[in-house]
Amino acid sequence: MSKVDVVVVGASLGGLIACQTLFASLEPKSPVFFALVQHRHPRSANLLRPLLQSHTKLTVVDAEDKMPAENGHLYIAPADYHLLVDRGSLDLSADPPVCFARPSIDVLFESAADAYGHRVLGVVLTGSNHDGAQGAASIKRAGGHVLVQDPATAERPESPLAALAKMRPDAVVPLQSMGSAVAAFCG
Repeated sequence: MSKVDVVVVGASLGGLIACQTLFASLEPKSPVFFALVQHRHPRSANLLRPLLQSHTKLTVVDAEDKMPAENGHLYIAPADYHLLVDRGSLDLSADPPVCFARPSIDVLFESAADAYGHRVLGVVLTGSNHDGAQGAASIKRAGGHVLVQDPATAERPESPLAALAKMRPDAVVPLQSMGSAVAAFCG
């Protein structure tokens, strides 16, 4: 039985390889859905979905406002929109950037903590700023779970280090083991 209903993932600089590594080992039969914020330029080409789809069996989807969330799917925040998780659905917002980013990892994590409480898993991956640290702390305060990439395995360790400075995660995991660590929470 799954310990969580949703897995939220945040990545910044170096995130493409980290996300490809993480999602490569996850199964589409998973009883959870996944939501991802990967920092990128507001006018970036829409290539993230196919780049991730080629490395995972999950169904990778560009998130849309008010979209129902389906288990076994990975929803990606579109460039220049915050992605929020609600009970069973996704929302998009054009609110101002948070931590200089839109989409913001903190916004995704905080919305998941509000909607799912102890049934959420947050994953903080490589990145060059503190976005995600406050959101990870929100997940822990709500009784949820957090995994942080081992900074020694991160292309940029600033995001994992900022998260570790804000809260005590369930585990600090090397990138190569992150997929199996996430799978353990998904049942």
